Amino acid sequence: MESLNPPSVAIDGESVRRIREEKRLTQLYVSKVVAVTTDTVSRWENNRYPTIMRDNALKLAEALEVDLIDILKQEEETVATDTSNLVEKTNINKWIYILLFICVALLGLFFIIKQSNSPSIPVLQAKRVLPTYVAPGSRVLIQAELSAEKPLKGMILKETFPPGWNFLESQPVTSHLDTKAGIARWIFRKPLLKTRVYYLLEVPEDIQPSSDLKITGELIANPEGQHFSTLLQSVGTMQVKPFHWADRNGDQIIDDVEILELSDLTEEAESLHLDWDLIETIWETGAYRWAADKKQFIPVQPVSE
Repeated sequence: MESLNPPSVAIDGESVRRIREEKRLTQLYVSKVVAVTTDTVSRWENNRYPTIMRDNALKLAEALEVDLIDILKQEEETVATDTSNLVEKTNINKWIYILLFICVALLGLFFIIKQSNSPSIPVLQAKRVLPTYVAPGSRVLIQAELSAEKPLKGMILKETFPPGWNFLESQPVTSHLDTKAGIARWIFRKPLLKTRVYYLLEVPEDIQPSSDLKITGELIANPEGQHFSTLLQSVGTMQVKPFHWADRNGDQIIDDVEILELSDLTEEAESLHLDWDLIETIWETGAYRWAADKKQFIPVQPVSE
């Protein structure tokens, strides 16, 4: 007896992309679950294939943690409309819309007058995301997240890192770097309401557990001749231990959750040399160890209990 399910189905690429991004899944993760290439996942999301094999569609729905129906193309439904009722409702709604428009216009005028009579004070927010662990002589990634309540003409980010730490590179690139004083500055002209800065630091080889690991910074804006600033608040604290900066819980394993976070991060900081090949190898191998003599992380098989 033939199966009632067709061998191929038509998926909605836009729905696939939306669901994947909402669940913060990467194309790399989805491709590994479905056992296809990332190019195939990209073609599905861009509706390059009219249909795909039903088995692949089921695996895709499983990877996205939704039912198959949620990613299939839906037939457009036509709804019969009674023309006379529509005209009648339109006439009634017309006056409602006019009244609403007048209310909104008056409310908008009130806020414009109130805003023009009050000083413009932007609300700035800034935080710094720190790695949990730093190993002597290793590279670590620092993230800064900046935001403003409304558009600014410009702003400056100033970061000061501990003595002896070496600034390697950043995205975007610095506007001014004083390696001797350990100060990096970025100037943003007409910045987005939300801006992210990533930079790599090299930890001193002779660093001690009692060393100063504090990074300080300030976000400065100067609209309409007035000076506003806010200090960057650090999220997390750093410890000197032989663990990779991507290993947040220090178990000498880069697990699936950590690799997914890094996958999103590498798309945003793609110009930085994050040793992604090494990180992915550690993830695939299962564990790693710190070679103190070489100042390197070595992928190893996990020790079975």
